[in-house]
Parts: sequence; structure tokens; C-alpha cells
Amino acid sequence: MAGADLRPGVGAPGRARIDQRTLRVDRWWVQPTLTVVGLVAWLAYATVRAASQVNYWVADYHYLTPFASPCLSTSCAPGSSHFGTPFGDFPPLVPYAILTLPFLLLFRLTCYYYRKAYYRSFWLSPPACAVAEPHGRYTGETRFPLLGQNLHRYFFYAAVLISLINTYDALVAFHGKDGGFGFGLGNVILLANVVLLWAYTLSCHSCRSIIGGRLNHFSRHPVRYRLWGQVSRLNRHHMGLAWTTLASLVVTDAYIALVASGSLSDLRFIN
Repeated sequence: MAGADLRPGVGAPGRARIDQRTLRVDRWWVQPTLTVVGLVAWLAYATVRAASQVNYWVADYHYLTPFASPCLSTSCAPGSSHFGTPFGDFPPLVPYAILTLPFLLLFRLTCYYYRKAYYRSFWLSPPACAVAEPHGRYTGETRFPLLGQNLHRYFFYAAVLISLINTYDALVAFHGKDGGFGFGLGNVILLANVVLLWAYTLSCHSCRSIIGGRLNHFSRHPVRYRLWGQVSRLNRHHMGLAWTTLASLVVTDAYIALVASGSLSDLRFIN
């Protein structure tokens, strides 16, 4: 109807008009604030470490940080290139894992949980339940760049491949200083990180949909139904795993950096 008031959201016709932004009296702003602080701090650390090109490889024990894996440049330290060196020397500030890091970032950016986290904290859309968002219009994920969120399922496949690479790195790290089998605290940290990364990746909503989302009759597909049930149980912890893996990546990288720089000696159990 011409001249009709078609404003969306809290400005829609018929909505109650109140002077206050919200009637909530609790500290609803704490969670979005902590989310901003946590994500910004992690991105700052990861950016600096990925671009530093130093202290990413412990030659004695074959520890390789996930922030430099796979190391595919001839600039990589001897022994750290587990899959060859198809690229020449990298200039300063170019991450050695430049081939995989963008896919990991896109996998997390399009993750269903992370969408909720940064929509609420960075874009305030909405910042909390029963708190009006400051935006005058709402288009959902129907326009660029948010239209690209639908590519999450494809980034999931890339994340699986990269998790396989990280698993290989963790297995190669069972190396002693004098050769042969070796086992130290670094191996425990690398393995724990890999297990958590697999748990986060497999708990992804896209993984759950791929396994059983299109099945009309679970009884006809008992194996896929059982797998779907396991992934569904894991999916309940997806939010916690999203944050835990950020922490495990920092701990793994920081430990390897400290050992590689000589600031810390690896606690060895065998060799």
C-alpha cells in the first residue's frame, strides 16, 4: 500500500514504543564484549606468528607448529617440509602455510557458531536477547558478502584435508634427538591439539548434514544413522570446541616457539 510504514525489526508498525534501549537490568553486554576481546586477541596472535617465519620448527624432535603447516617453500627450515617445496623463497611476512590458512579462516568465519558469535558481538545483530540492534535494515544472509556463508560445506572438505595434514605432522613428531622413536611433552600437546581439531571439525553442522541430512529413512541406512547419531552428540559441544581449539592452537604454537627459540627445553619421556 502506498505510503504504508514498512519499517522492519523494532521499528515495525505495532511494536511497543519505549524510551529505553532495553528493559534488561543484567550485564547483558559482558558476553559480546568478551567475544570481541577473545577473537581479536587470537587473530592478533595468529597473524603475528604466521607472518613471523621464525621459531616454528624444532629440528631435534620434528615439532612443526600448525601455523606453518604445511611448509611448502624453499625458505622453510630443512626437514620441516613434509610434502616437498613446490614454491620458491617466500618474502618476509608471507606465512609459510599460505596455501591452507585462508581455507581454515574461511571455515571458521562461515561456521554456524562463529556466525552467531561475531554477528552479535561485532555487528550487534542483535547484541543480546531482548536488546534492540542499531541497524535500520535487515537483509539476513541474502547479500554479498554474507551470501558466501553458504560455501561453508565446501570449506569443511578443506578443513578435513588440513586436519589430515596436522595428524601427519603429529605422527612425524615422534622422533628422538638421536633418531628413531622419541616421545616428549611436545608430542602430548600436538596430539591433544589434533584430537580437539578433529572433534571441532567433525562436530560441524555441515558434517552432520553430509552424513545423514538427506536420508528419508534411517532404517535403510543403519551405518550412516549410527554415524549421524555420533556426530549429533558431538555437535552439542560445537561451541565449546570452537573456543577450545583456538586455545589449543595457541598453546601448541607457543610451546613449539619456546622450544625452538631455546627458551624452554622439551620434557622428554623417551629419547
